[in-house]
Amino acid sequence: MFVTLIRTVILYVFAIASIRVMGKRQIGELQPSDLVVTLLISQIISIPIQDTDIPLVNTIIPILLLVGFEILISVFNMKSIKFRSLMQGNPVVIINDGNINQQLLKDLRFTLDDLLESLRQKDIFDISQVQYAIVETNGQLSVLLKPEYDTVTRDDFKLQTEPQGYKCPVVIDGKIVEQDFKICNMTVSKVERIAKKNSIQIKDILLMTVDSAGNHTIIRKGKV
Repeated sequence: MFVTLIRTVILYVFAIASIRVMGKRQIGELQPSDLVVTLLISQIISIPIQDTDIPLVNTIIPILLLVGFEILISVFNMKSIKFRSLMQGNPVVIINDGNINQQLLKDLRFTLDDLLESLRQKDIFDISQVQYAIVETNGQLSVLLKPEYDTVTRDDFKLQTEPQGYKCPVVIDGKIVEQDFKICNMTVSKVERIAKKNSIQIKDILLMTVDSAGNHTIIRKGKV
């Protein structure tokens, strides 16, 4: 009994340390690869807790390999947009200017009930109030309301409202991303002109976002 208690404490501390090394937070924020590693670690640890005949080293080594593999994947994710997209997927705009993209819902196996439930969890009970809704890579829904339905509305002050545009990420980590070009009426040449106008090269941009009206925001890369 005492041996089991000691082994459980050791494995518990080791598991916590491993997860901390991977830098993870809530389960709902985990990417697919993160979730797989977390589940595997929990399964591997449960076996030697129940069977004291299994040496602890037979558990520690596989966990160290999984943690190392996860760290390696994280490095590749930071270095390559294509690899990051392959491993994590891309955010998907399923409501654009109040219109639901039914084909994307089908592709994501996201039912209308799922969509309405996610909106209700954000205190949105009328889908007509939504300007944009985006399914993030972790499965969560991000929503931009139409201006007149903001928490403090322009309508309360009888001000003229103008539609807010979705800020499309067009440059990430020094590379042009064309995924949302159609939504924001952008092209590679337009992105290059914006960069030139701001006297900056594409490779030196950490993030550039542009809306359909052409308003842009640029964050330069810092020295690492």
